[in-house]
Amino acid sequence: MNTKSIFAYAGIIGLSLAGMACSDKPARPLEGKVKRETLAFSPKVTGRIIKIYAQEGDLVQRGDTLAMLDVPEVNAKLAQAKGAVKATGAQRTLSRNGPTENQIRQLRAKQAGTQEQFNYAKKSFVRAKAMFADSMITPQAYDEMVAKHQGARAQLEAVNAELGEALKGVRMETQTAAQGQADQALGVLQEVEVAYSERYIIASNDMQVETISLREGELATAGYPLFSGYLPGTTYFRFTIPESRISAYKKGEQITIRIPYTKMETTGRIQNIKQLNRYADVTTAYPDYQIEDAVYELKIVPGDTKQAESLLANATVVL
Repeated sequence: MNTKSIFAYAGIIGLSLAGMACSDKPARPLEGKVKRETLAFSPKVTGRIIKIYAQEGDLVQRGDTLAMLDVPEVNAKLAQAKGAVKATGAQRTLSRNGPTENQIRQLRAKQAGTQEQFNYAKKSFVRAKAMFADSMITPQAYDEMVAKHQGARAQLEAVNAELGEALKGVRMETQTAAQGQADQALGVLQEVEVAYSERYIIASNDMQVETISLREGELATAGYPLFSGYLPGTTYFRFTIPESRISAYKKGEQITIRIPYTKMETTGRIQNIKQLNRYADVTTAYPDYQIEDAVYELKIVPGDTKQAESLLANATVVL
């Protein structure tokens, strides 16, 4: 065997050994992340932050005041709403009570004066009628007396009707309309009071504050997350597994997990296995799977919840 043949044979043996070494290479351990359920608190009204009562890293409880806003527009609307409630309330009371004693007295005096005018017009009409029958006055003068008599009667009937309505009281329809206006004004006031109370940002759940996005003096717009953080007791481990390796894991199975940065191990239970639709959801640092493989997520709840709460969020863990 010549020298070239020896080198060629050695190269083939080397490639074969390299291929065997690659085929026997152990699978890379699966890496995941420490996860927690997140929550954010946002103001319902737009205002300038005048005080922040929490700090990043604080554990706040439900009902704690996190910040206070200055909302001058709501203050103005509150004053307007209170004024509308007073005005409509007075109208409602007026419609229920009806006219005052002085108003009734004025109407009675007006009725008496109109009655006297009618009596005088009636007497004048009777005289004019007799004189007209004897041709002592012209038809024009007689027509004038008839018009005065009818006008005095109409005025007396109008005053009597006005007095009768006052004594009877305000109509039920008017009272109902006044009550409706008062209820509407009260509803506006309640709405403004709710908006006024929203100047305080209140924690609706227990939460560990991670981020405060704005500072005192800045403008917080409605719906913008001002406080964000993690819900206590929601720590879990998240892994992404390719389709070719998912058969090794079953729902409910106990798993051992290593935490590199603490050099500790813990146990957990597979709570859920679900398919992921996007590559961006993969949490494994070095995914090793074929492009046609589906990717699944393992959600593992820790056995020792107290130990899990001490772990840093998004820290790497090894399955």
